[in-house]
Amino acid sequence: MAKYMQIMGLSLVIMVCLLDVTTANSADDCPNTCGNVDVPYPFGINDISATVVNPTCAMNNFFMFLCNSTEDPPRLYYGNNLPIRDISVEEGTITISTYEAFDCYNESGLTNHYNYWMRLGKGPFRLSDTRNKLTAVGCDTFAFMTDAGLTFGSGCISLCSENKTLEDYCSGIGCCQTAVPRSLKTINITILSASKHKEVWQFNPCGFAFLADERTFNASKLRLDDRPYSDVSKKHPTSDIVIEWVVKEETCEYAQSISNRDGYACGNNTYCTYSQNGMGYRCSCLQGFTGNPYRPQGCQDIDECKEAVKYPCDGTCKNTVGNYTCQCPLGMRGDGKIGCQGFRITTIATIVGAVMFVMIISLLIVIIWRKWVKEKNFLVNGGLLLKHQRVRMFTEKELTKATKNYHRSQFLGEGGFGSVYKGTLADGTHVAVKKPKDLDKTQINHEFQKEIGIVSQVNHVNVVKILGLCLETKLPLLVYEYISNGSLFQHIHQRRSNILTNWKSRLRIAAETALALDYLHSLANPPIIHGDVKSANILIDENYTTKVSDFGASVLISPGQSDMATKIQGTFGYLDPEYLMTGVLTEKSDVYSFGVVLVELLTGKKPNCNSTSGTKSNIIQYFLSSLERNNLPEILCMVVTEDEMEEIKVFAELAKWCLNSSGVNRPSMKEVAEDLSRLRKLNQSVWAQQNSLETEHLLDDKSHCDTISMSTFDMDLYPVDTL
Repeated sequence: MAKYMQIMGLSLVIMVCLLDVTTANSADDCPNTCGNVDVPYPFGINDISATVVNPTCAMNNFFMFLCNSTEDPPRLYYGNNLPIRDISVEEGTITISTYEAFDCYNESGLTNHYNYWMRLGKGPFRLSDTRNKLTAVGCDTFAFMTDAGLTFGSGCISLCSENKTLEDYCSGIGCCQTAVPRSLKTINITILSASKHKEVWQFNPCGFAFLADERTFNASKLRLDDRPYSDVSKKHPTSDIVIEWVVKEETCEYAQSISNRDGYACGNNTYCTYSQNGMGYRCSCLQGFTGNPYRPQGCQDIDECKEAVKYPCDGTCKNTVGNYTCQCPLGMRGDGKIGCQGFRITTIATIVGAVMFVMIISLLIVIIWRKWVKEKNFLVNGGLLLKHQRVRMFTEKELTKATKNYHRSQFLGEGGFGSVYKGTLADGTHVAVKKPKDLDKTQINHEFQKEIGIVSQVNHVNVVKILGLCLETKLPLLVYEYISNGSLFQHIHQRRSNILTNWKSRLRIAAETALALDYLHSLANPPIIHGDVKSANILIDENYTTKVSDFGASVLISPGQSDMATKIQGTFGYLDPEYLMTGVLTEKSDVYSFGVVLVELLTGKKPNCNSTSGTKSNIIQYFLSSLERNNLPEILCMVVTEDEMEEIKVFAELAKWCLNSSGVNRPSMKEVAEDLSRLRKLNQSVWAQQNSLETEHLLDDKSHCDTISMSTFDMDLYPVDTL
């Protein structure tokens, strides 16, 4: 009986081995290419020309692709039967070609229109949220994307007013992009036009919207005068997108559990990683191993000794499981993978001399390297051009010492592209140093060049002056005059300010700010649109003079232009609603933002603040409503006289004019500045008159007192000629 059991056990082992060999052979016998595309396991190919399809060629039906021997490349069963360009087992991605949505116009109107949709079916596939971007190309193009259930919606706007060559990346002019959300299996792409290409159809007859892989997409290969294929039914794929896949929609913990051991898809010498996007796991080879981690045999050990270029060894190489060792030759020491060193120690003096020599050489190298880095940064940051500007060039060492190495105690504030620190120069001058954040260097250099180009040509008593630059650092530094009394925002909202105790001071601040903005719009050459007018960018110095600051969002207007299409930026609550809708920044956008500041000065409220009930309220709408209902005194944040109330009514009407929803119906900054100047002169005249009456009254009282006092003196003590 025992012998019989041994024979049965041996037979069972042989059957299992034969089963494994059969499975492995069946997988090895499967076709693994279709056209010029490799199709690795767990994927397989269903050749429509074959009479019998081997189901073991793919892990399951979801991974079986359609391959027509007359077509190139393979195609997905799901996802609109789209052609596959590449499959990556390492990254867990499939690159496919997809179609575009488009609308075309001529002088008479719409001529062709196509909205695109794609569904990936029930398989473990998701659109990659890190690789794909919704892309729109055109001069009057609105692109929107949603999923089948309308659980989300997003899009972007591409605008331009003249024909141009697109850049390598989507700059927002003629081309725009936005991200795709995670875990997306379906997508509907809709394309619209705001004005039916009426102004641009001659050089941009069509707008396009599509998904694009940001690694391979190059906007410069597109043209604004491109047209789609005339027959939509015979359309061809136009761009690449990336689909992420997981082998199974399970967690690694469950897949590796005892209850699911037979269903675990990873082979030997592998590890499991979980994908949030695919809601499942993938397999990867352990370090030191290579191969297909989804094959039953898993990954195989790398013989590093046979790949000297990739795995260096300066001595005797010995392969180990998952790694290798390298022993230096006799008489030498060190890690052979890094390098072996050989030397003979003779005397202590030799050692000391060698160490000193190395230290001196190292010190010289560091000094030369630092000098070279500073010179390189100077050139990269535009030093040859900027050194001719009428500003001082600071050294990195000078500003580091002035700001106490940018200590937290010197921190003044933070903006979109940098932090500002207070500094004290060697001569005692206080400065404000703007230090860029560690963002994309191209973006920082662009903002820096733009800001220095604007500020260096501005010379106005109510605009913050730039004192100098530092180009020795990796990212350039700007040095401004230090404004000691903080911002108007702080005085209104964050502390009880003595500066704003009366109406006269608030009127003066508004008038001086308007003069600065009028200078930027009318007298600067070329004109400047500030782009981010708000109370936080209006500073007050030690003499209580108003200073407009922060030109990071500003743009220069070339001769003949009145507006500029830009990436929408600014501060919520101050942004011109017309600018938000069109993406076109104009001088009237600054006028609207200044109108919001006027309302802040009157009400003491933030543009978007909590009401007494705790809900969000729009102070602009509340202000306009109070003005219409003649309830202006109820929303004021100060006590005023009757004469001042009349001035405030004029002030409030001016703010209402600035806040008109249509830019063409708003005043220019010159008109605003002139109105505020007249109002300020009127205020000064009334104040002088009141002060004169009070002085006259006091003089009358004083004269009476003097008469009484003199009558009590002994006149004999004072000679007549002295009286």
